[in-house]
Amino acid sequence: MVQVKKAVIERRSGVALWRQIADRMRREIGEAALGGDGRMPPETALAERFGVNRHTVRTAIAALVQEGVLRAEQGRGTFVEGRKRLAYPIRSRTRFSEGLAGQSRGLAADLLDHATENAAADVAKALHLSPGAPVIRLETLSHADGRPVSRARSWFDAERFAGMAEAFAQTRSITASFRELGLADYLRHSTVVTARHAEAGDLKDLRLSPGAIVLVTIAINVDTRGKPVHYSETRFAADRIELHIPGSEAQ
Repeated sequence: MVQVKKAVIERRSGVALWRQIADRMRREIGEAALGGDGRMPPETALAERFGVNRHTVRTAIAALVQEGVLRAEQGRGTFVEGRKRLAYPIRSRTRFSEGLAGQSRGLAADLLDHATENAAADVAKALHLSPGAPVIRLETLSHADGRPVSRARSWFDAERFAGMAEAFAQTRSITASFRELGLADYLRHSTVVTARHAEAGDLKDLRLSPGAIVLVTIAINVDTRGKPVHYSETRFAADRIELHIPGSEAQ
């Protein structure tokens, strides 16, 4: 019989019980404190451990199944999916396909939306443009082995990179689109990394459950002369991606 330790859940924290239990299970699965042999304890054992009813545990498990942490098999039980986080390096030349090469059999990116708009103050500052200058905004979703791993919002100088949306729709790659438009190489100038709870759009597009965490990068890429060419905000599903920042000698 599977033995599980009692866990304390704060019932007055303002966070739904099933969400707290899902977060606790996710953390303990990562530490091999739960499901270390690949199989999760029965719902009754988990309900006893957390001091809740089976319905609450079932809701937590369903959320982790949706996130890809667990796999439910009819008549057999619930199993740890066993897929490790992908390691995404942040370095001088940060490229989605190159960064995940060898870790995934299939990489893809979709164009969700695009528009030409007037640059907001932060976008104009990042791209060294005048406030209100025309910029092209792309909304993209990247997948690895069929799982969505990141959602990005990117801005480009509309005069220099006219046709960026059309190029991306064809190439499904920022790097390849730049080449189509005459930019052979670019470098990462800066990256700011934070974490937050996923917003409604992230939950839908990344197929996350409420309360899930996303890693957020605010990045500026420049051409070889140091001129900003790409400003972006990317949200990574924290359960699927970990960001690696190598030392300068590895860049």
